[in-house]
Amino acid sequence: MDIIKNIIEQSIAVKQQVLENELLLQQVQQAVTAVTEAFKKGNKVLFCGNGGSAADAQHLAAEFSGRFYKDRKALPSEALHTNTSYLTAVANDYSYDVIYARIIEGTGNAGDVLIGMSTSGNSANIVKAFEAARNKGMVTIGFTGTTGGTMKAWSDILINVPSSDTPRIQESHILLGHIICQLVEENLFPA
Repeated sequence: MDIIKNIIEQSIAVKQQVLENELLLQQVQQAVTAVTEAFKKGNKVLFCGNGGSAADAQHLAAEFSGRFYKDRKALPSEALHTNTSYLTAVANDYSYDVIYARIIEGTGNAGDVLIGMSTSGNSANIVKAFEAARNKGMVTIGFTGTTGGTMKAWSDILINVPSSDTPRIQESHILLGHIICQLVEENLFPA
């Protein structure tokens, strides 16, 4: 039982640091504004990640394209890794490092938002996607761990959770992602 309590306490401690980090909270608010504006202008929000971060990316994309709290129209959002034929073809024919950059080159538009999730901030395929997104005039929002890694330089908005522990970072990513989903939905579909 003590180990279970210890893990929960560690998770709470990271979230407490997030709660007390004014700059991080401002970055979350900036992300809410950027995503709200993109949807208002008819743009889309795209997500990418690897492993658990891919699962989180898919989860958050579904909150926009499906629903969060409100029964409302679908918002144009998707996770870029869900087409396995595309993913395996590009990884095989080119390189795993360009799986997201190529699809951004093909489908990204100026004014779209790309949210990349990487606990280290150093995932080469996400960094290359951010480079491609910048070239297309897209807004880049990086969800990372404490340092921001290489993604820091390519993120218009950086949400870097103050931890280097992958599970604790991912738990905070989903919390902050849910906050963004809720506030964007409230902005676009007021009661």
